[in-house]
Amino acid sequence: MGKTEPMAVYRVNKRGVAKARELIDAHQYRVRTRWADVQPRAAEQNAFLEAHGWKEYATWHLALTDGAPDETKARYAFVFGDFRRLHRMGLIACYYRAAEWEHTEVMLAAHKLLLYLDKSKA
Repeated sequence: MGKTEPMAVYRVNKRGVAKARELIDAHQYRVRTRWADVQPRAAEQNAFLEAHGWKEYATWHLALTDGAPDETKARYAFVFGDFRRLHRMGLIACYYRAAEWEHTEVMLAAHKLLLYLDKSKA
């Protein structure tokens, strides 16, 4: 049997969850987008980091990677927005990916945010 690489361990980024809730409360979200078209690519991430720094960059992610050094991209996981607004499909992508790889706490955080967003639209 072949060895498998160890699975990254994530914990919920409370500041990211708070940022998502703030964006929802301020109606700074998009309900219908193609996440593949709007999720931040490396160039957008680098531009955002240069303009806003690591502290603000961190708030756009639902999880922190255990063991990864602060102020590295590897530290922050499960991005949910485009650095301007939250995207419902970004939350769904976070939920799906976390569920797929059994990162239960991150999956539940994404699920709760989806419910919060959907309730706020009503």
